[in-house]
Amino acid sequence: MNAISMTNSKSLMLFSGRAYPELAEAVGEYLDVTVTPQQAYEFANGEIFVRFEESVRGSDAFLIQSCTSPINTWLMETLIMIDALKRASAKRITVVLPFYPYARQDKKHRGREPISARLVADLLQTAGAHRLMTVDLHTDQIQGFFDGPVDHLWAQPLLTNYIADKYSQDDLTVVSPDSGRVRTAERWADRLGGAPIAFIHKTRDPDKPNEVVANRVVGEVAGRTCIVVDDMIDTGGTIASAVRQVLAAGAKKAVVAATHPVLSDPAAQRLSECGAVEVVLTNTLPIPPEHRFGQLTELSVAPLIGQAIREVFADGSVTSLFDA
Repeated sequence: MNAISMTNSKSLMLFSGRAYPELAEAVGEYLDVTVTPQQAYEFANGEIFVRFEESVRGSDAFLIQSCTSPINTWLMETLIMIDALKRASAKRITVVLPFYPYARQDKKHRGREPISARLVADLLQTAGAHRLMTVDLHTDQIQGFFDGPVDHLWAQPLLTNYIADKYSQDDLTVVSPDSGRVRTAERWADRLGGAPIAFIHKTRDPDKPNEVVANRVVGEVAGRTCIVVDDMIDTGGTIASAVRQVLAAGAKKAVVAATHPVLSDPAAQRLSECGAVEVVLTNTLPIPPEHRFGQLTELSVAPLIGQAIREVFADGSVTSLFDA
């Protein structure tokens, strides 16, 4: 009687949504893995169609999608791709969202509001995702919205290493653009040798999104190089106001550093004109040519994502990537 022999070797397959294929290609180059070819297009009424051109059966599938504008289109495409992988018998589906969509809607501020970040997690899981990987969540609590493993990657070491190499740490002050991001500033300060921190006291009208009134600087910034930090820059109003505030308070120079370059108009203009000597961002989201400006520096997260994918595939430790 002939026995059927089976191999238990695992197969890593990389997939990319259409929002930012360049990042997926860079991750693939790091891993020496080719992004799986696919067909993807819209029908006349806007419905999205996806079909993979290779068998994915039994694979460890990693789907990379950077949910840039139009964010709802790319979120829907992600769900459809997950469903296609599930129905094609992929063994495990890890969704890599360098920028988690709807992350700012992580709680109810007032009655009759949604918690959209939780809804996104539910949609991903219902579609068939087994694991989620993301970079610098707006709030840590979002990790608990997904009922499965969540790998929360930190781009902060990438940014702080760049700042430490370029600017003298003798006169650095880390500045939070508002009191709600002070914990982020504290983590920055720890990685920059215990630099002092400051923050901008501001007010925000809940009925007017993206509109902020900066009031005053709390902390010592006079004569110092101020690193104004945040997790994302959308329209740039908050960061630009913070830069102007610290310069008005006597800062020697101001540098902006953030992970996610949402850069909705008129962010590029605001950042280029606010007085910052440099704006350091990562490439979790694509930055189109019209949103680039002279002070912009872009750091790649492709090696970070590639290392994390390698650890997950090998059943290793993602946490070890960030151990000091």
